[in-house]
Amino acid sequence: MQGIAAGPPAHQSNNQHRPVLELVLKRKQDPARKPLGTILQEMGVLSEDALLHALELQATQSGMLGDILLSHGLVSEENLATALSRQYGTSFFSTDHPLPDPDLIDALSVQRCIKLSCLPWARAGGVTIVAVAQPARFDVIKPELEALFGPLAMVLISESDLHATLLKIRRTRLALWAETCVAQAESCRMLQSQQFSVRLRWGLLVVAGLVLLAPELALLGLTLLVMGFLLIISTLKLAAALAVQRAPATGKAADSPKITALRKPVVSIMVPLYKEPKVVPRLINRLSRLTWPRELLDILLVVEENDHATLAALSDCDLPRWMRVIPVPDAPLKTKPRALNYAMLFARGPIIGVYDAEDAPDPDQIHRVVACFQNGPPSLACVQGVLDFYNARTNWISRCFTIEYATWFRIVLPGMQRLGLAVPLGGTTLFFRRDILEKLGGWDAHNVTEDADLGIRLARHGYYTQLLETVTLEEANCRAIPWVKQRSRWLKGYAVTWLVHMRAPRLLWRQLGSWKFFGFQVLFLGTLLQFMFAPLLWSFWLIVFGLGHPLPGIAGSTIMQSFGFIFLFSEAVSLVIGYLALHSRQHRSLRLWLPTLHFYFPLAVLAVYKALWELVSAPFYWDKTAHGEHEAACDAVTVVQTRPSTT
Repeated sequence: MQGIAAGPPAHQSNNQHRPVLELVLKRKQDPARKPLGTILQEMGVLSEDALLHALELQATQSGMLGDILLSHGLVSEENLATALSRQYGTSFFSTDHPLPDPDLIDALSVQRCIKLSCLPWARAGGVTIVAVAQPARFDVIKPELEALFGPLAMVLISESDLHATLLKIRRTRLALWAETCVAQAESCRMLQSQQFSVRLRWGLLVVAGLVLLAPELALLGLTLLVMGFLLIISTLKLAAALAVQRAPATGKAADSPKITALRKPVVSIMVPLYKEPKVVPRLINRLSRLTWPRELLDILLVVEENDHATLAALSDCDLPRWMRVIPVPDAPLKTKPRALNYAMLFARGPIIGVYDAEDAPDPDQIHRVVACFQNGPPSLACVQGVLDFYNARTNWISRCFTIEYATWFRIVLPGMQRLGLAVPLGGTTLFFRRDILEKLGGWDAHNVTEDADLGIRLARHGYYTQLLETVTLEEANCRAIPWVKQRSRWLKGYAVTWLVHMRAPRLLWRQLGSWKFFGFQVLFLGTLLQFMFAPLLWSFWLIVFGLGHPLPGIAGSTIMQSFGFIFLFSEAVSLVIGYLALHSRQHRSLRLWLPTLHFYFPLAVLAVYKALWELVSAPFYWDKTAHGEHEAACDAVTVVQTRPSTT
């Protein structure tokens, strides 16, 4: 963007199509334009030293001069708007003008209008007037526009006015696109159909019927199934741990790249908030600690338009210029991926990141992410950071949750990457190449674990994810009932993701290959089965207490001994991996809590049964996790200056 943030000069009227056209045609006869900096100096609003400083920054960045000047407070928005108007010999359009022709917008498509930061407004005398928010890029987009509309006349418009005008005309279309941008063949939105619910109910009834008709054989068969997956999962975790331990040098080389001589890009970061007014001040403080150049930082605070409490909290904060609020149009479907899809339309950067509202990322995180992308191959689509908790020692659940996250993000996921498996993404500290993300249609708006689903879709289309050793702290869910609700959403999402991608198993096999296909089955199906039938494993405690068990009579001693070996092997693997994951100084004391995980994971059994019920009754229901209860455990430094409330 060329830094057009001001509205039109006050002397402009509401209907100037023909005078604007004459002015633009006259400018075409004299195409030479003074540099923007020169015009600002002639206006007496920019010193030579300030201009030189801005030009030095622009030499190493992909940002526009106007953005740099505004970000560093070197000029005002009004002065910049006046200078741009003089530079291009044209005037501003705004929301005060008559609305543009919808047919012209549809000819280009509303999504393309936003991406190109232009708005075909009206036709006058055989020429199409196009309002542009980035005039420096007009020559780049001009051939595409001329192919559609013929001769063009350019006028200027602020980015905010361009977006507001589009929303007046095509708001419903944009909202619908955010729900359906993923191809139907790779989306779960058809799972809402009555036919799916009927099939799922019948499947569960068949399993229940087999258990009732032949309980002993059903018990043996299900135990064999669970033990088989338990052995495979434990072996895979052990292989992942060995891969991480054997190749530390490779990981460090990949995780600590240096930024190349390429110009630094604009990075857009989307932060969805929903009914979280308490976290707003601390969120702004934490994001303000990021050391990426402000003129290259584009943070979108994404809020549902009817979330009045969060919007009010944001309005009370003096947001810096590089932060902006994106209200998401109201709709029956209110999910994080839908909000992300909508906000992605308005992002400015070629790299798009995602944080959660309670996140506290490492200050240098974006530097490391950009370097990782610049040094990576074109097939590198996503960079995933490490998640950790700032309230790890609140209580027993938070300690166990921290151990689980350390194992997942420091051992299992990096090991899966090095083993060549598809990596399911975490929901935050994700950064994408925008062109690849748009090619895949963004996030599945109906999937309640949109992150894991997107990781599999990336792998299906030949892209890969890089794990990066940069940490984002967030808030551990440390109460039992909210923990079960959150975990049930994750498990329901795993079930939905498995069902979606297994619609066409042969196609999935061809796209992923045998090894990744195998890993997909183990991770998604194996995780679900392990928790669904965990009570079968608990039943072996009956033997320990001498209460008897039906399996020895029908399975035989060899099978029972095998079961015992698998169970002990899986427990040993869990302890070893947990011990390795807790190697850092701040985590070592948690090693004493490793044995208590025996009592922690049974909570997930309650969660999986809740997930199965919702899979039938409400597959798209998003059980929101509340945040902000332990914010003080993390922060301390800056206080956001707020305006006095008017209420």
